[in-house]
Amino acid sequence: MEINGVAHFFLTVDDFARARAFYAELLPFLGLTPVLDGDGFYYCVGGRTAVGIRQAEPEYAGDRFVQGRVGLHHICFRAREREDVDRCHEFVSRLGATIVHPPEEGAWAPGYYSVLFEDLDGIRLEMNYVPGKGLLEA
Repeated sequence: MEINGVAHFFLTVDDFARARAFYAELLPFLGLTPVLDGDGFYYCVGGRTAVGIRQAEPEYAGDRFVQGRVGLHHICFRAREREDVDRCHEFVSRLGATIVHPPEEGAWAPGYYSVLFEDLDGIRLEMNYVPGKGLLEA
């Protein structure tokens, strides 16, 4: 068996209205199309995956993402062009994302270039570019 990518992932957010405003800008910028937009639920599809956000349960109100806790560490979107990383950095800076590191080259793979940022709940997101196929298929 061989999987065909990631079908979808969901992020649980503290303030849905605020997070929805952020992701309603970010996800279409990344080429994802909104397909469901309801009460406490926003879902976009594109790039062979889908991303959803949901309102956190009331008992978790006020909580923030903790990267080192058991569970998700960060999510990395793969760019098709190196310049897309720079465009993403400019875009998320205007959205009010916290920039953890501006675009830089990394040692993860030859030509690895990325920007790391946090959404409004502190969830870490990355946009990277690796020339050629790298370890992934196109």
